[in-house]
Amino acid sequence: MTTSHKVSLKVNGVQYEREVEARMTLADFLRHELHLGGTHVGCEHGICGVCTVLINGDSARSCLTFAVQADGAEITTVEGLRDAQSGELHPIQTAFIEAHGLQCGFCTPGFMMTTLELLRENPNPSEEEIKDALGGNLCRCTGYQQIVESVKLAASKLQAANRTA
Repeated sequence: MTTSHKVSLKVNGVQYEREVEARMTLADFLRHELHLGGTHVGCEHGICGVCTVLINGDSARSCLTFAVQADGAEITTVEGLRDAQSGELHPIQTAFIEAHGLQCGFCTPGFMMTTLELLRENPNPSEEEIKDALGGNLCRCTGYQQIVESVKLAASKLQAANRTA
């Protein structure tokens, strides 16, 4: 017997209500119900970090979170980084492009969402703090140094934007 539940949540600033099966993961909800493909699914065990989203501002593995657990929550995905009005990329996104922090791009959304949480909590992290924060995300392409450089660049871009705001 399949049990469905009504969920109501805000994703990237837009309110959604859907009927979902109790066993549907948040990753599958985002990808299949809302057609937000930026949240990738990798290991499905919470180890790789590619499915990382923010739930009420805190990073979470969407492959380990059921959609019903997110009922009433505010979710931010990688698509939510881009400015909804202008379409302009977020400084984290531009930093990853400029500092070559991605190659195949599969792990990139998880790294970006983890970076967003890190830089909200610590706008000027040391290299060691960056490595510690990103330690739960795996990449098979870049060797990590460009990802660390991307986070440093994102921090400086955000600091500069805050000075001019």
